[in-house]
Amino acid sequence: MPIDPVLAAYSDRFYLGAVAVYVLAMFLHAFEYVGSTRPVRAKALVGAGAEASAVDAVEDTDNDPAGADGPSTPKRRSRGDTCGRMAVAVTIVGLLVHLGAIVLRGLATERWPLGNMYEFVSAICFAAVVCWLVVLKKSPSLRPVGAFVLPPVFILMFLGGTVLYAQAAPVVPALQSYWLAIHVTTVTIASGLLMVAGVASILYLLVKFGRAGKLAAKLPPIDALDRLAYRVTVVGFPIYTFAVIAGAIWAESAWGRFWGWDPKETVAFVAWVVYAAYLHARATSGWRTTGAPWINVLGFATIVFNLFFINMVVAGLHSYAGLG
Repeated sequence: MPIDPVLAAYSDRFYLGAVAVYVLAMFLHAFEYVGSTRPVRAKALVGAGAEASAVDAVEDTDNDPAGADGPSTPKRRSRGDTCGRMAVAVTIVGLLVHLGAIVLRGLATERWPLGNMYEFVSAICFAAVVCWLVVLKKSPSLRPVGAFVLPPVFILMFLGGTVLYAQAAPVVPALQSYWLAIHVTTVTIASGLLMVAGVASILYLLVKFGRAGKLAAKLPPIDALDRLAYRVTVVGFPIYTFAVIAGAIWAESAWGRFWGWDPKETVAFVAWVVYAAYLHARATSGWRTTGAPWINVLGFATIVFNLFFINMVVAGLHSYAGLG
């Protein structure tokens, strides 16, 4: 299968560009926390038809006594709020650049772009950012959490572009199957979602035990963090379950058995049990706000352990990291 070196090179450049844009978004989120509280005057909006524009220009239009019946008074927006809005816009730009990197890698290799650790990590980060933006669309008040979602994305992409990087190349024969697109894609999406849920549970625990310091005042309420972790896990867990089942079917087709307790299979099953326990604990009185967040963090740690240690250290039938 021929490789297009030009498209592969552009894919790498888009990847680096996405990392740079995400870093910029991280700094903007940081300025949202520590930036000056000096307000910025917004433009005055006049007339009954100004309500829609007021939503974009003013953080809280409900406090406007004039409303739609008369001229709205000039509003002031803090520089921190301005930086937060800019951070979201920049994150969207980074996501589009990131999508370009993934698509170009697929076009360059003429295959599904999930054939090695570099591509897998890139796709996990993409899924995490998409998940975060969807959450933010539904709950704009959670925007400060973005300052903690993007750092793990940056760390993973930095490792992907350095330690885990693999040149564009065909996949090994064992991966030349339509199950690659089914099994690995669903694992990728689930891992990205569960990463966002894990970050939310970590923040929940930091705030609950007073370890967040001054950041606690700027974070969403602790109940909102708990709901974020739970709702994202509720979506991610069924996808992860399907991925495990699809992997078993692919294993039967490739190796003649559904389950062989290969190291990656074993840890994937352990992660499934942990997340099932989290959902059960979250619905159990006395565990919802005590043990459940810890279990969710344990599940996230298991996913990370499976991603790095099992792929890079332990030899098994799933040793397709592409690290040579």
